[in-house]
Amino acid sequence: MAVLITIAFGFGYAAEKQNPVKQKAIISAVAECVKADHFQPRNFDDDFSTDVFNLYLQRMDYNKKFFLQSDMDELKKYKTQIDDEINNPSTEFYEAVMKIFKQRVHDVEGFYKQILAQPFDLTINEEIILDGKKLVYAKNMDELKDSWRKALKYQVMTRVFELKETQDKQIEKKDTSLKKIKTFAELEDDATKKILKSNNDVFERLDKTEDDDYFSLYVNTICSCLDPHTDFFPPKDKENFDIRMSGRLEGIGATLQEKDGFIKIASLVVGGPAWKQGKMKAEDLILKAAEKDDKDFFSLEDVRVDEAVKHIRGKKGTVVRLFVKHADGNTEEIEITRDVVVMEETFAKSSIIEFKGKHFGLIDLPEFYADFNNAGGRRCAPDMRKEVEKLKAENVDGIIIDLRNNTGGSLNDVVDIAGLFIKSGPVVLVKSRDGLPQMYNDRDANLVYDGPLAIMVNEYSASASEILAAAIQDYHRGIIIGSPTTFGKGSVQRFYDLDMYNLAASSDARPLGTLKMTNQKFYRINGGATQLKGVSSDIVLPDNLEFIDYGEKKEDHPMKWTQISAAEYTAFKNNYDVDDLKKISTIRLKNNEYFNSVEKNALRLKKQMDENKSSLNFEKYVQQQKENRERAKKLEEIGKTEYSISLSSTKADRVLIDADTNKINKTKVWFKALKKDAYIFETTNVMFDLISNGATSSMKK
Repeated sequence: MAVLITIAFGFGYAAEKQNPVKQKAIISAVAECVKADHFQPRNFDDDFSTDVFNLYLQRMDYNKKFFLQSDMDELKKYKTQIDDEINNPSTEFYEAVMKIFKQRVHDVEGFYKQILAQPFDLTINEEIILDGKKLVYAKNMDELKDSWRKALKYQVMTRVFELKETQDKQIEKKDTSLKKIKTFAELEDDATKKILKSNNDVFERLDKTEDDDYFSLYVNTICSCLDPHTDFFPPKDKENFDIRMSGRLEGIGATLQEKDGFIKIASLVVGGPAWKQGKMKAEDLILKAAEKDDKDFFSLEDVRVDEAVKHIRGKKGTVVRLFVKHADGNTEEIEITRDVVVMEETFAKSSIIEFKGKHFGLIDLPEFYADFNNAGGRRCAPDMRKEVEKLKAENVDGIIIDLRNNTGGSLNDVVDIAGLFIKSGPVVLVKSRDGLPQMYNDRDANLVYDGPLAIMVNEYSASASEILAAAIQDYHRGIIIGSPTTFGKGSVQRFYDLDMYNLAASSDARPLGTLKMTNQKFYRINGGATQLKGVSSDIVLPDNLEFIDYGEKKEDHPMKWTQISAAEYTAFKNNYDVDDLKKISTIRLKNNEYFNSVEKNALRLKKQMDENKSSLNFEKYVQQQKENRERAKKLEEIGKTEYSISLSSTKADRVLIDADTNKINKTKVWFKALKKDAYIFETTNVMFDLISNGATSSMKK
């Protein structure tokens, strides 16, 4: 990682008076709520205790920059006692951890400034491990100091690289704002001062953060050992509900998560500024932020999401500079002009692809949207029906639905959309812990479209997207094309008032807070859960993440895949062979320069993430960054290739588009992107093969 000093979720320790009565009441309420209503509750036993022990200490000190091995030895007596503390509410383990952690923070404050007071030797050949899980705790204070020396050296080195790169560009462009060309030593001195300030800010935040935040982390660790989507919200966090729950960053349009001390992009809001700008992707880390004209960045290391928002949100039209670390290891400064999300970008839209004499309809569905607060508001199911009807009127030979990066939405709407392509029958099963599964059936006996169909997915297609893809696959109604599997989130959450689960709690302890807890699971009509496994593509296309764990299986303690009895349904009888389509696609992919590059990049990314280390020799670091950027640039250049497809709007849309200059320009931009999209091109090829393989469209009968 670009900055190594990570402390849980950015919570610090403040020596404020604790409320042990309230803390015990919260633990008791959480335990009772879980026992009563969690979909798949774990037993509070020694195994659960061990999981909580390991995960809490990991979150408290992910990169092992505070605790010593002797501290772990002292705490290990609690390893199998936490379950007893949950069943008979106690905070002894939590208090023991906090006592040690407070002391270690004090110890580190006593020496990190001394380390930065002396220049580093950036010519020595040594390495730093960047994956906290691969590190071991320091045996003594000397080892801890050396660990900090490497971490601070890495921070200074990367900052020197940034400053030198900026200066080199200014020299190249003959930028008159560059008043003096600084030597390497001067750049290193500037970098050291900035890193000192950044670390001072970290420890200042530690001093100001309330103990309640650490306790929330402890309770959330207990919740995370149940499943990744069960979360505890203390009462004060209700004030930040929109930010903390949706992770919404007003101004750029991104969904955030706090992960191991960093601010991570979980997804981009369709139609938002970051989505339009095109450089930021899910899984990127936002390391620093600054206004356009600010000289210095504000470090987002070890800050809460709501704190990060303060430095990223802003008025429409203003510019924020973000220093981002991409999933492939490259770092980049990105400028984004803040704006409001254009909701039209989230709505379903269609186009016609002409290829080798055939015409295929493409429907882009970024979200399963529904306006629940407005009876006349837009919903994706009626909109999808309209797009399908438009394409039918054009006599297309097949339809492609693009669900890439679609993270889900309205359950009822996805059921109605599936119903457009089947005559009748079940679409998805939803099961609570007790009782029989609830079956969601297609409510419309009309089969709107019965021709060739393909669904495009990737690793970020989740929830409702997985329901639709699974139903189409189980009915043998169409081909699923894309990443090896989709995200794999097959669970449902609801909110529970913890006051209702500890009626004996004193008035001084209340309110206890809220628990967002998993209480239901989605199941395919074949009986298998979408949880964890997601939906496997019939035809797999190379993907940057295909060799690493992503999605639900990457999270801490995901719920297991389970199976129930299949629903009764009648699958379609197709006159094409999926295995033949796979073979033809595989041959074609081997001759596609873009997919070959993606395959190589995916293997490189796998190796890089497995090793997850960096040289602390400046010249070697520069060479590594140069190689990474050259690879990324090469892939970007290959990605600019336009493929041999023609695009047009439906007749119904052209009437509206031609009357609006703004829509004309948006359509041109969309079509230009589609022509460069290798995944769209290969899916079009597969559809052509499908038609050639015998599939026909009844619309032409």
